[in-house]
Amino acid sequence: MSKGESPVSNLVALIAGPTASGKSDLAVKLALALKKVGRKAVVINADSAQVYADLAVLSARPTKKEMRGIEHRLFGSWDGDDPCSAADWAEAATKEIDAAHAAEAIPILVGGTGLYMRTLLDGIAPIPEIDPDIRERVRALPRAAAWEALQEEDPERAALLNPGDSQRIARALEVVRSTGRTLSAWQEEMEGGIAARITLAPLVLLPERAELYERCDARFTRMLDQGAVEEVEALLARDLDPGLPVMRAIGVPEIAGWLHKQWSRDEAIEKGQQATRNYAKRQFTWFRHQPPQDWPRITPENVDLRSQFEILFF
Repeated sequence: MSKGESPVSNLVALIAGPTASGKSDLAVKLALALKKVGRKAVVINADSAQVYADLAVLSARPTKKEMRGIEHRLFGSWDGDDPCSAADWAEAATKEIDAAHAAEAIPILVGGTGLYMRTLLDGIAPIPEIDPDIRERVRALPRAAAWEALQEEDPERAALLNPGDSQRIARALEVVRSTGRTLSAWQEEMEGGIAARITLAPLVLLPERAELYERCDARFTRMLDQGAVEEVEALLARDLDPGLPVMRAIGVPEIAGWLHKQWSRDEAIEKGQQATRNYAKRQFTWFRHQPPQDWPRITPENVDLRSQFEILFF
């Protein structure tokens, strides 16, 4: 550390994990613990649903009471009509991290969107805009045909993918057809990541799966009584493009179907709970395998803030 440099000038905490794992509560507890030793902390959202102002309830965005006086940033910062990409979020998060460091505060990233975190830390490949005609033709291909084409045109990427992963197959195929270069070649030119200039203190929360799914089920039911229905009614009244991320967020299609009398309230709950569990399962798998292996993975009940985030308390 150079003379005059703040001891928090490059520290960043990160608390990640699947939905309903208690991340937000732990982030606030960490900020309060740091406050007791004279250190300021700012909680920065890293969840792709909680960025939208329209999804306070359905995204389980922390309330003012739950924030307990700790500054929270990038929660509800985007209007639902303005899609927030990983690159958009990473740019905003970088500014918030720099602002926190300038104020001698420790940024605490919290969320469950792995793509957001990866883009912030590692950067993004400078892939040009995909030709719309090529995208349309690729997306119209049957899954088997797209898989066969990718094996021929980008065998390296095909070897990394599951034949049933139609979304990633289509993405890799449209990139190579539109740009003449493979996705891997573009990814070798990643730019904009902040990993090299920060000291990261990460923690991944991985509850027991059965307990996690129970939390997901209970939380979705509570949401219906806490304003989720009114949120969906407000979104439907805006007549937004159904393809927007905010309209595809978990709970919106399920509750909208009930409001449109396509199914019953009980069926909406069942569909919403299933969608939440499916999402939590994908997040669980991602956070178990994708982040660096030296990122601690722990069940929420076994977290000791002082030992887990020792570097922040020195």
